[in-house]
Amino acid sequence: MSPLPVWLIVVALALTALALVWSRWPGWAKALLVVGVTVLYFAADRAIDARSGWPSVGTLPPRFALLAVVTEEPGPKQAGALYVWVQPIEKGKTSTAPRAYRLPYSRELHSLFGEAMKKNRQGISQIGTAEPKAGPQGYSWLRPGNEEQTVKVRDLPSPQLPEK
Repeated sequence: MSPLPVWLIVVALALTALALVWSRWPGWAKALLVVGVTVLYFAADRAIDARSGWPSVGTLPPRFALLAVVTEEPGPKQAGALYVWVQPIEKGKTSTAPRAYRLPYSRELHSLFGEAMKKNRQGISQIGTAEPKAGPQGYSWLRPGNEEQTVKVRDLPSPQLPEK
């Protein structure tokens, strides 16, 4: 899915402006139009961002297979981030296509994912879990979701073959 063309956004804004200036709608209807267009803009932006290949800033899936990690260490002009590529595990099997996630940088996560990637390069598959942190949950929409998770990574257990 490609992002909305700029001309489409300009046309929508022009039609909204015309409706606000030239219509004989009551004031509450015009206010409702402005609020509706604003909400639709942010909803469309979020939907497009989630589909366009950029890393998600949402929460990690509860269970996942770790595929890759890229670390952007913090510096004087940047906060740093961990870019994690995972594949969700549902009902004991990897389900959908892999997804990239952007996690805020922390030394603990950096060392955790660093050790996991060393084992991954040695051929030992890694699976992880992400659980919500305990604490106040109010106004969670004001904070990015991935800061509120406890992430654990471990070796994938060896498959148990049936006896002959």
